[in-house]
Amino acid sequence: MSEAPVLAGEGIVKAFPGALALDAVDFGVRAGEVHGLIGENGAGKSTLMHILAGATQPDAGVIRLDGEPVHFATPRDAIDQGIVLVHQELNLVPHLSVAENVFLGKELVSPLGLVRTHEQTRRCRQLLSEINSTIDPSMEVHRLRVGQQQIVELAKALNSRARVIFMDEPTSAISDQEVESLFDLIDALRSSGVSIVYVSHKLDELLRLCDRITVLRDGRHVETLDRADADRDRIVRSMVGRQMDDLFVHSGSNPAKRGLRVESLTLTSKQSNGPLVDRVSFSVQGGEVLGIFGLMGAGRTELLESIYGLHSANTSGAIYLDGEAVSIRSPQSALQNGVGLVPEDRKRQGLVLGMSVEQNMSLSNLAEMEQAGLLSGRKERAHAESFVERFSIRAPNVGNKVATLSGGNQQKVVLSKVLSRKPRVLMLDEPTRGIDVSAKQEIYTLIDQLKREGIAVIVVSSELPELLGISDRAIVLCEGRKTAEFERSEMSEQALMRAAVPGAEQNE
Repeated sequence: MSEAPVLAGEGIVKAFPGALALDAVDFGVRAGEVHGLIGENGAGKSTLMHILAGATQPDAGVIRLDGEPVHFATPRDAIDQGIVLVHQELNLVPHLSVAENVFLGKELVSPLGLVRTHEQTRRCRQLLSEINSTIDPSMEVHRLRVGQQQIVELAKALNSRARVIFMDEPTSAISDQEVESLFDLIDALRSSGVSIVYVSHKLDELLRLCDRITVLRDGRHVETLDRADADRDRIVRSMVGRQMDDLFVHSGSNPAKRGLRVESLTLTSKQSNGPLVDRVSFSVQGGEVLGIFGLMGAGRTELLESIYGLHSANTSGAIYLDGEAVSIRSPQSALQNGVGLVPEDRKRQGLVLGMSVEQNMSLSNLAEMEQAGLLSGRKERAHAESFVERFSIRAPNVGNKVATLSGGNQQKVVLSKVLSRKPRVLMLDEPTRGIDVSAKQEIYTLIDQLKREGIAVIVVSSELPELLGISDRAIVLCEGRKTAEFERSEMSEQALMRAAVPGAEQNE
């Protein structure tokens, strides 16, 4: 691997209204290197990536390709030079075929101006085989799993003769098996001389994959570490500018008798041979955190959604609140009974991105925002400002669009919206997905605070260290069934994973 960078940014500066996103940042990726890029939300990772890929113009600085200054006026300019950005939210046309997506903008055309469909399909199949994929080139993209769609994006990049591929949080929405396939693919690309810039909040992934890791903080380059010099503590210290020995926040539980009890909850599906949730029973008391673990497809999200009344027509079983049987047939009914849900996908399910912070916070509680039968802007603003202060939400103004906030602050807005209804039971589905280390610690502190206030908290998480760090008890799901339950003193990564694997020895 050559020491000279194939693509570099020197002294890159970018300012947005009210914020300096990048402050004279230097960054370079070598040929055949996987280079990790990490930093807190707002550190400047996305801005740097977009500038180097031609999607954003810098205010100052120089971009060099093979040592020579270049100017990318558009992403097309960068693509033509082999610089490709694979977005976190995949940029494919759902109802076109795999081959049509791979050749989009680069169609093979006959002398008569007709698209050579068969030749595109043949070449697409060849591209896919080069990255060990058996995806059918004629299949419409919307029929593929997210992990398969990522492979299509990479085939698109290779069809553009990519020399450098930027990957933005590529494992945020794929299964463990698909993650392993992606890592194998990245290793194959590295071996063929393709450079990868890998942007992720997941330290384990960076330490496993990357040859070097660059840390940004507050728009500045902090350091670039060789793999041999990098470890979790050093990276976290560089990211946040301080030690974070106590990442997880956990105070002793003091469970009350009141809370939520679920008995034999079952969710059936017409599209599935068996139930998505199969006779699951558990309880959680006010003043404790119950963790729920399981592998992809175990039924964790479906369990929370069933309790929340989202699938009432296909749900059976019994739900008790404070010992009294309740019928929850809709989210509105759940909120009226004191059950709140923070969904897994905050952007699609928890927020209206085009609305302001204050409008989002008011959505679940509009009746209290009225004055003389009309929505009161003054009440909305006061309501939002109280949560901004309580949860230290970093927003220039509550009138700003929620889309402009970082992931961690968006998550706090979703929490504020749900907590405005004063729930007795709070269900959190992957509450720290896609947010940085410092924001995670803030969320853990909020969860512990809510527990101490007597709320019964349920946390679904794919991150075992997270569940072990914040939970008082935990249950494990596998293929829709509850397979184990642990007190805090009994919990370990090995025990939870053993109960989560199909066919393994399980206990209930």
